[in-house]
Amino acid sequence: MTSQGRGSRLWQKCTQTDNNCHFSIKMLHFKDFFWSSDLTCTSGYGVIVQYLNDGKRTCKEVEEFIRARASIEEKYAKDLLGLSKKVCGHNEMNTLKRSLDIFKLQTEHVSLSHLRVAHSMKEEVKKMEEFREKQKEARKKLEQHMEALHKHKSTQLKRTMESKRMYEQKCIDKEEAEQNVNRSSSGTKHMEKLCAKAQQAKVNAVEADRIYHQSVMSLAKIRDDWLKEHIKACEVFEKQAADRINFVRNTIWTHLNLLSQQCVSTDELNEEVRKSLEKCDIQEDIEHFVKLRRTGDKPPAPVLYENFYSGQRVPPKLPPPLIKACPSTHRAGVQDEAYSVVHF
Repeated sequence: MTSQGRGSRLWQKCTQTDNNCHFSIKMLHFKDFFWSSDLTCTSGYGVIVQYLNDGKRTCKEVEEFIRARASIEEKYAKDLLGLSKKVCGHNEMNTLKRSLDIFKLQTEHVSLSHLRVAHSMKEEVKKMEEFREKQKEARKKLEQHMEALHKHKSTQLKRTMESKRMYEQKCIDKEEAEQNVNRSSSGTKHMEKLCAKAQQAKVNAVEADRIYHQSVMSLAKIRDDWLKEHIKACEVFEKQAADRINFVRNTIWTHLNLLSQQCVSTDELNEEVRKSLEKCDIQEDIEHFVKLRRTGDKPPAPVLYENFYSGQRVPPKLPPPLIKACPSTHRAGVQDEAYSVVHF
């Protein structure tokens, strides 16, 4: 089974294990754990956004890592290709010549294999870049929408608090005006003024109450809309986070599968060279060289000694070599056959 196959099986097993875990533990979700008792507080939302920003940074880092690895693979492939073109055993012949030719050819194939891996890695980088940009665009729209809701919610809360203050002040004014009427013992004309003032204060208090109540109702609606949108945003952000983790995990797994497959392919190419070397026959190559380049099967005759006076021709007689033992490296009485001194 190839590394690709082993990786696929292991990946499938890992996914199945995760699915089983989903049924055995209680799932925790963004929408349940990032709230605040303060209506204007967005710290929980901010934590989620920061987490997503960190995830985006991780994608970028993995992207750059694989891009750098692809560049290394590409440079290595080009260097190997250049190496495969160099002279190697140009003057050799027969079976060793064939093995050296296959050795160079397979080196070229290895370089091409690395080029294919580099191309595949660049494709993975491109996919990750597209995935990251797609998530970025989706998040951008949702974040703008949530920021508008947060601003609207804060503005309405401010208005509600102001209307509450005005309402309370108008109620105080109304009570004071009514107390003035009750305490007054002045003439009819002054009493009429106090009553008119009390009546106006009552009208103002009623109007302030209406405005305050209306503001509270508006804030309640805005809060309800914000709650729903916050939950939706949390669900979208959680899905994006899950998709990102899954995508990065798959990308790394694919990256490793490419490297493993590259190792398998390289070993298969190397095996072709080994098979060729197994067919390299030393004796056959020696005999091939002898048959191809032989120049004769008889050595030259010895040069005879020819006496100047008698003209007699006599074969030369060499004195026997004197064998000298080497005391520094041999025991006494043992001769070194590689060492001799010839005396003339």
